[in-house]
Amino acid sequence: MSITAAQVKELREKSGAGMMDCKTALTENNGDMEAAMDWLRKKGIAKADKKAGRTAAEGLIGVASDANGAVVVEVNSETDFVARNDAFQALVSNIATVALGTDGSLDAVSGANYPETGKSVADTVKDAIGTIGENMTLRRSAKLAVENGAVATYVHNAVTDGLGKLGVLVAIETAGDADAARAFGRQVAMHVAATNPMALTEADVDPTAVAREKEIFSDQARQSGKPENIIEKMVEGRLRKFFEEVVLLKQAFVMNPDLTVEKALVEAEKEIGAPAKIVGFVRFALGEGVEREESDFAAEVAAAVKS
Repeated sequence: MSITAAQVKELREKSGAGMMDCKTALTENNGDMEAAMDWLRKKGIAKADKKAGRTAAEGLIGVASDANGAVVVEVNSETDFVARNDAFQALVSNIATVALGTDGSLDAVSGANYPETGKSVADTVKDAIGTIGENMTLRRSAKLAVENGAVATYVHNAVTDGLGKLGVLVAIETAGDADAARAFGRQVAMHVAATNPMALTEADVDPTAVAREKEIFSDQARQSGKPENIIEKMVEGRLRKFFEEVVLLKQAFVMNPDLTVEKALVEAEKEIGAPAKIVGFVRFALGEGVEREESDFAAEVAAAVKS
């Protein structure tokens, strides 16, 4: 199989490994990007690194909340110029407010009535494309709600109230003081914005991801030449470290690294006045996972001259 320069470039950006190592990894794995990344890690050439947020799309993340719930939506546009447009900002803000009255699913939000238009959110977005003159889409939405407690929100890189480049929701169930729970929840939301945890608890981590890490750790440990019983303990230790890095409750709390988030919650219960439990979180980063074509300006000019 022929490996392209673009594939080598992509793997190099993801792994930080050298060009020849990347080419070898891709060749050994028939061009499979994930398998090549694992190959580099097993060889100790690259480390695991969450790159979900590398690719970008323009637009805004919007959040809205009420007494017992909160929503987060992502509306994409073609350029950041449009994201700074007052009409676009009003659109995203209104969509977030509308989403509060739904179950938060994309279909429900898209089909909900947009204020003062008699049209659905989806049709209003289509109308805005014609008015603003740029393609845009309601890409995703999510909602968290609790019967007792609070759902805290945090917007990073905010351009105005409730709108920015990254939005986080954190739900805390408690029979105690909802305002105190919301205040602590906001701190946890800021933590989530900074650390991008994979899951709330160990049990919530994708089994495929755990199996993948275990395989890589086992392969690395066997290269040490130690006996299998020692290797097993080494793998257990590395998996424990892996969970501490990706599980929210096990992570060192950014507000006080001496405590895990789980232990910080226990401390917060003193202010809340009752037992409390983090029951969910959502983190939307603008453009996360969106592929966007990179234009070769020099090639475009050359093509224009030839034509």
